[in-house]
Amino acid sequence: MSTETTYVMVKPDAVQRGIAFSILKRWEKRGYTLSGLKMVVPTQEQAESHYEEHRGKGFFPAVTSFLASGPVVCAAFTGPNAISASRQILGKTNPVAAEMGTIRGDFAVSGAYNTCHASDSQEAAEREINLWFKKEEIIDWKRDAQKWVWD
Repeated sequence: MSTETTYVMVKPDAVQRGIAFSILKRWEKRGYTLSGLKMVVPTQEQAESHYEEHRGKGFFPAVTSFLASGPVVCAAFTGPNAISASRQILGKTNPVAAEMGTIRGDFAVSGAYNTCHASDSQEAAEREINLWFKKEEIIDWKRDAQKWVWD
């Protein structure tokens, strides 16, 4: 198993609804180590950098304005196959198509307000972690419980 660190963001809709830690708890329950955590109000520039790969698409202005509309909770989680597991924990982008038991299936209301973001590749995880965290804000540590969770 490959140990990875991935980026997870609880979006403004979920922060406003008071469900940020119900969402982040899913990663810890699955055995992933929380290696970075903070709350910020993104600037428009940060929102545009975050969604850079979508620049020029019709939804870009709406999605970046939404991200900059209020506080978000930024997290980094570390563990085996953290990136692909995070996508599974998250569920499909459209909450109507997301399975119950996934974050979006359980919490999201609409495609525009889908509660949470998780990196979709190693490259995206590195870029997003570097965008939202300073190097010293990511802590490399091991939980004693890891020996009971990972082979």
